Amino acid sequence: MLKAGVLGAGHLGKIHLRLLNQSEKYELVGFYDADEANGKKVEAEFGYKFFNSIDALIDAVDMVDIVTPTLSHYDCAKQAIAKGKHIFIEKPITNTVEEAEHIRELLAKHKLRGQVGHVERFNPAFIAVKDDIKSPMFIESHRLAEFNPRGTDVPVVLDLMIHDIDIVLSIVKSRIKNISASGVSVISDTPDIANARIEFENGCVANLTASRISLKKMRKARFFQRDAYISVDFLDKKCEVVKMKDAPEHPGDFDMVLQNAEGIKKQIYFDNPHIANNNSILDELETFADAINNNTTPIVTLQDGTEALRVANQIINCFNK
Repeated sequence: MLKAGVLGAGHLGKIHLRLLNQSEKYELVGFYDADEANGKKVEAEFGYKFFNSIDALIDAVDMVDIVTPTLSHYDCAKQAIAKGKHIFIEKPITNTVEEAEHIRELLAKHKLRGQVGHVERFNPAFIAVKDDIKSPMFIESHRLAEFNPRGTDVPVVLDLMIHDIDIVLSIVKSRIKNISASGVSVISDTPDIANARIEFENGCVANLTASRISLKKMRKARFFQRDAYISVDFLDKKCEVVKMKDAPEHPGDFDMVLQNAEGIKKQIYFDNPHIANNNSILDELETFADAINNNTTPIVTLQDGTEALRVANQIINCFNK
């Protein structure tokens, strides 16, 4: 079992603490939080050991789980790497792309492992269909959330849309040709609702919408490709796969057959992939343990996290044009 320590005991940090504590692949050593009063409160309530300094915690573990505010990710990661520790770092990876690049260089230099917390990669609905998503040419996603003051210190692109940016970049194997976007600040000082259009060199277009001022929650993505339509509901963990194939010469009474203007007939059929019940955060943490123990590449690399941040920043820069 890898000895794990958590930096940050806020809302998400407490979730990580609970899951690491119950994991069979980690031994939770304890945590550090810059707010000493909060740290002692969490220690008293849950029994996790509160360390008085970052250095003391890092010295006691094999893996450091960084769940602090984004502005401190870079410094926390540098300290952990300097002491030879593997790092799991929440998204967005760092505050700037330059910081992310430097963290990657340090990890490679010290021959350590790192993973970024893009948790939707581990969503069971996405896992169920990702092998069916082959060369999509149009992608549409909507990630809508009700207003919550927590997280409004960053643009909605870094708060919410970055999940879908990472999903798209993991699927579309092509360079980006052009990005256009618009964002509106309604309640916060930074945009609360944004739309981005990402055009790839292979012709694929991704249209992403994110809002944190909606009346209802939604986290859906749709993928359109030759002879198939695939939808993923990340919130309700549901998926749908609709495929088309050449129609049989003598279709059955209940077969759905379409005929285009050229007279070509296609049969529509529905595939219902099995969706395994899982805890996505636990899975991302435990697959990282596997990568460390087996000396393999993590599922969401620091390169992935860096590219998602790079694209997110390009989208944000469009707002100021």
